[in-house]
Amino acid sequence: MTVLDVGLRHHIWATEQLLDLCAEVPTDELERAVPAIYGSALDTLRHLVDADTWYLWCLSGGDLGREDFDADGLPLDEVRGVADRNAADWGALLERSLDPDADIVIVREDGSVRHATVGIRLAQVLHHGSDHRSQVCTALTTLGHQPPEFDVWAFGEETGLASEEPAPSS
Repeated sequence: MTVLDVGLRHHIWATEQLLDLCAEVPTDELERAVPAIYGSALDTLRHLVDADTWYLWCLSGGDLGREDFDADGLPLDEVRGVADRNAADWGALLERSLDPDADIVIVREDGSVRHATVGIRLAQVLHHGSDHRSQVCTALTTLGHQPPEFDVWAFGEETGLASEEPAPSS
């Protein structure tokens, strides 16, 4: 397993943990706008999953994900379905030999051009996911729900990649 494998597997797992908890939260609460985040918790989850779909498309040369996917208005169960498909696609992407220095060029609708290496784009995937999962947790806390424990240490302990031993007694 590579460092990238661990990072993307945490990204997938943490998003799944959050989607699982949100499935237990009433829809009207998930749709409630919360100041200082990307609209509502559900809007933020839609955005996170939608962005992953685009990043997959971009990183795979159009073989995975979709460029034109639009998650606006999707109910949570459908967002989860897309997240599950994305998880499988991340696995397929990890099986490829990715060159972290390869330049991916995206021409935007307005004609501007963005150059970024595969490494930068993958770093953005991890940062973007962490940032928006944190925002959803803020929204859930504001609404009176306890967010799940999905930091990297929790992932490591659940997957056996990290453990802690108590200090020896004296």
